[in-house]
Amino acid sequence: MAQHSTTIAGTLERVSEPPSFVRAIVITTKPGITRLVTITSLIGFAMAALGRSWTAVEFVVSLVGCGVGTFLSAGGANALNQWLERDRDALMHRTATRPIPAGHLAAGTVLSAGLFLCGAGLLVLGLTVGVAPMLVSLACMVVYVIAYTPLKTRTALATLVGTIPGSLPPLIGWSSASATGGLGSLSEAGGLSLFVLMTVWQLPHFWAIAWLYREDYAHGGFRVLPMTDPSGIKTSAAIVATSALLIPATIWPAFAMPDLLGPIYTVVAGVTGVVFLALALAMARRRGRPAARRLFFASIIHLPVLLIAMVVDGFVHTLL
Repeated sequence: MAQHSTTIAGTLERVSEPPSFVRAIVITTKPGITRLVTITSLIGFAMAALGRSWTAVEFVVSLVGCGVGTFLSAGGANALNQWLERDRDALMHRTATRPIPAGHLAAGTVLSAGLFLCGAGLLVLGLTVGVAPMLVSLACMVVYVIAYTPLKTRTALATLVGTIPGSLPPLIGWSSASATGGLGSLSEAGGLSLFVLMTVWQLPHFWAIAWLYREDYAHGGFRVLPMTDPSGIKTSAAIVATSALLIPATIWPAFAMPDLLGPIYTVVAGVTGVVFLALALAMARRRGRPAARRLFFASIIHLPVLLIAMVVDGFVHTLL
């Protein structure tokens, strides 16, 4: 569901020996990405939930339904992505050991598993937290599988399209817990600020990955920006620009949710944003693999730090 088949747990999909059938199915769901999607959905849930009162049963059902529904939906969309990209995965060293190209699973099996998981996820969301989260999840699937996946081989602008399914999960959580409820909850400032934060964060994160694996992407026929930018000037400029934009994007939630977020989150967002921008500028100067790798690892530290600070500050404000 998130846009990148190459994010946080890219190399974890590799196995030294043929996996069991169940393990192979799990690998097709890209578990690292699925966990990240679920976590960002639950962050949205937590921030909206702090702003309303609950009965114990209502809270537990909504929390579990949001988490399980998001997890199943994201895993299903990722499996469908691997089914669609099976031939190209076989051409790239980084993905050649995935279950279909490695011969561990038949393509039809992965297709069936993906469709089942997507359907199950939507059903869980619809039954436990309502139509709005279910529709947001459906939008994630459609954009990721039907729009982003085929566009990756046609234009580098596909990266922008790919931010959408990576940015919508917080809205799944937000609309699951919002006191407003229904489709109206999707226009609330708090949820939208999380959507914007995730949108902007993904861009330098992905371009750093694409720079590291640009040869692999070229073998697979994927049109990513670094593949058409041998010098790295355009890629580094894009990374610096979006890293600079990330600073206001990460601070905006404090203004969108003033009753929940204050100095704790704002200071963390500002400091980590400046550090991240400094690393982006360092990559722009050197344009080498070590600098790109540092930026990539910084991005996967940056987001959890922000989200933890957000939840902690929200709880502090709720208790005071």
